Formats: sequence, C-alpha cells, structure tokens
Amino acid sequence: METWRIVATVLLAVAGLPLVLVLMAKARDRTDSSGTVAVTGAVAFVVLLLLGVVMLTILPAALTWVIVGLVAAALGVMMLAS
Repeated sequence: METWRIVATVLLAVAGLPLVLVLMAKARDRTDSSGTVAVTGAVAFVVLLLLGVVMLTILPAALTWVIVGLVAAALGVMMLAS
C-alpha cells in the first residue's frame, strides 16, 4: 500500500469525523428528534468508513485528493456557517 493512500485516508478521517458531528448537530437543530440524529450520524459514519476503505484500495490518486479536498472544504463551510 502506498504512503500517499494512508496519508489521504488519515486526512479524510481528520476532516470527516468532525463533519459527522456537525451533520448530527444540524439534524438535531432541524428535527429535534434523537432518532433522526442517530440515523444521520450512522449513515454519515458508514459513508465515511466506506469512502476510506475505497480510498485505501482502488481509487486513483487524483480522485482521492479531490475527495479529501471536498470533505475538508465542506467542513470549513459548515463550521463557518454555524
């Protein structure tokens, strides 16, 4: 496994885990339902986990880094908007 894949996946996790928490907070603000918050968190975490596995195994370098950049940008925008 190449080093860049590991670095990209770690960066995805660093940006993705806070993004999951922000998504859960936004779901709580909009619905005020703990069930919706739990489902939102579970879905976001599973998507992040699957994306990390795919990045570690089969995605090409350019697409991997674009995804990492998009997740980091989405976290930045959501943190500034809240």
